[in-house]
Amino acid sequence: MEYFDSLETRDPAERERDLMAKLSRQIAYAKERSAYFAETLAGVEPRDIASRQALARLPVVRKNQLIELQKSPRPFGGLNGTPAGQLARIFASPGPIYDPEGYAIDWWRMARALFAAGFRKGEVIHNTLACHMSPGGFMIDGGARRLGCAVFPAGVGQTEMQVSVIADVRPHGYGGTPSFLRIILEKADELGADVSSLRKALVSGEALPPSLRAWLEGRGIKTRQCYATADIGLIAYETDALEGMVVDEEVVVEIVRPGTGDPVAEGEVGEVVVTTFNPDYPLIRFGTGDLSAVLPGMSPCGRTNTRIKGWMGRADQTAKVKGMFVHPQQIAEVVKQHAEIKRARLVVENPGGEDRMTLRCEVERVGEGLADAIVASIRSYTKLRGEVEFCAPGSLPNDGKIIEDLRKYQ
Repeated sequence: MEYFDSLETRDPAERERDLMAKLSRQIAYAKERSAYFAETLAGVEPRDIASRQALARLPVVRKNQLIELQKSPRPFGGLNGTPAGQLARIFASPGPIYDPEGYAIDWWRMARALFAAGFRKGEVIHNTLACHMSPGGFMIDGGARRLGCAVFPAGVGQTEMQVSVIADVRPHGYGGTPSFLRIILEKADELGADVSSLRKALVSGEALPPSLRAWLEGRGIKTRQCYATADIGLIAYETDALEGMVVDEEVVVEIVRPGTGDPVAEGEVGEVVVTTFNPDYPLIRFGTGDLSAVLPGMSPCGRTNTRIKGWMGRADQTAKVKGMFVHPQQIAEVVKQHAEIKRARLVVENPGGEDRMTLRCEVERVGEGLADAIVASIRSYTKLRGEVEFCAPGSLPNDGKIIEDLRKYQ
């Protein structure tokens, strides 16, 4: 069995001592360099935060708070430890939410996940995560450079050209969403193109249903997934054991009861809360809004870090569609643009394994061109294609939901 480094197989007690020592230093650093944490942790003595029990007493800052927090001071709400002008890049995710990237190679720590997926030095990766505004493409790129792999920065869309590039360049593997990999392979079949050089894939950005994994593996592509966010970078990754996801060596992960900061019992589903040791963006107890649970024991692959079940849904109404977050605030803005809409609910489904958004709108009268105008607003505010379905006033459930996720992954 090969490992990225010796950290992955160290004694769990040694890992915990190292993480907790680094935690105290990171608390001190965040208080000194981040305006936000200087204020929220004003009464905290860093040396006292040297255990998970002590960490659990600190406040949680949640992803769904960032839209408001980042309004003052802009662009990061004071959570950053490095001034904006000294960063390498600044990204925007829907919301908008702004995320930094520093100068370190593999700033997002993705090399570990790529290695676990089977990538090695000297190989070529066809990278289809977006390189425009959002950081997904740069995440794969940074990890590949650290491994010594070449990258074709394909980005999203232009499926026929993607197929042509793969046939010509002959990359060893793929990085991107699993649904787009299937689209590429089906287009290659349609065109009679040879894309058989693809033998491995690291996928992220959306759920990987067992049926889709089986389909991809049936095409000879070993498919492993990782769990990462634009705020944190890598959080956890799959190994060949295929028993949950192993937590990255450079973060502290807690599972807490949604809406609180209280850790739940091992095995109980809760919100994933992450503390990083990143000096540019020293997030302390960052609530991702994602649900997961800790698996008991260690991975059969030999890695000794904590395992989580992977992504199990959202703790709030924010949904991740085709790798992009869609927030209730965005849907509210869509509704504001059209006085005809009395009430609306965004329904997210995945018929055939492909994400689909439908905005169900209560209207009294459907005017000419209203549907097209609403579709345009959805794209403007979410950067995604959505459909519109009209219904009578009072027909939507009165339960306060703005986004309803009906996707099934079995």
